[in-house]
Amino acid sequence: MKKDELLKNEKVEKQLSPHPLSFMRYQSLSIFLVIWGVLVGWLINFSGYKDFFNNEWSVILVWGLVLLLVGIIASLVTIRWSIFFFYLGVLAGGVGLLLWQGWQNNVWIFIPFYTVAVSIIGFLIVEFYRRSHKYFITNLRIITQGGISTKRRMSVNYENISNISEKQGVLGQIFDFGTIIPISKSGLGLGDDQSLAAGGIAVGGDKSKLFGFFGGGQEVKTPKSRTYYELHGVYPFKNVRKLVSQLHHEGGTITPYQQEQVTFQKEQVDIQKQMRDLLKMQTEPKTEEEDEEEKD
Repeated sequence: MKKDELLKNEKVEKQLSPHPLSFMRYQSLSIFLVIWGVLVGWLINFSGYKDFFNNEWSVILVWGLVLLLVGIIASLVTIRWSIFFFYLGVLAGGVGLLLWQGWQNNVWIFIPFYTVAVSIIGFLIVEFYRRSHKYFITNLRIITQGGISTKRRMSVNYENISNISEKQGVLGQIFDFGTIIPISKSGLGLGDDQSLAAGGIAVGGDKSKLFGFFGGGQEVKTPKSRTYYELHGVYPFKNVRKLVSQLHHEGGTITPYQQEQVTFQKEQVDIQKQMRDLLKMQTEPKTEEEDEEEKD
């Protein structure tokens, strides 16, 4: 962070970036592609089932069905359909490249190498994305930024933070990294979690039945934010948590400029009180004793 980006009397207490394992949920997509690429290469070229893949379309069919099936299962578990569309894009890209270049006769070599190559590209993209995240903890505020093509940045002052949420997974507990989400008074740092419930009922005899269906839903506000709007996967987690909690408790360091503003506001209040008392004395009727004192 450049010095000209800091406020007056502001200093950086700690500069952080996400731990290499903090983006494992994205890296796991590429890990599966490596495993499936090696496995499908063994199946269609060296296993006892290689005679089953005597047709190039049988290779594409099995390879594509597994990709889509894993994408659907992973999307349902994580409630993120972007995973399914990612694997669908890998499938469409592979089939399109095969047809475009006319490599159908080399599908037994192309499919394994293409799958592993896509996984390597995925690893590199995730790593570039992780390295784009920079977090700065200063004596006045928390600054977060990230993004490859589009840079996003956010800063929040400690006095505007209403709560601090902490999250640490299994890997985070082992390697001492975790996520800290500063929740502002305006609600920044909160997201919606939806829970749905549904049921059905059938009433009637053997020949006729009446079916009914009912359902309901509920939205709950939970700490949730983008990785570039939170302290995502920071290390060492315990030290960072202690530092943020201490600065939040203190409300940040009051700068001389802020102290001057407070003093000026107090002086204005005192002047207003004096003017009010003077105006009150001029408008109130005088007593007999005060009249006699003025005559004397």
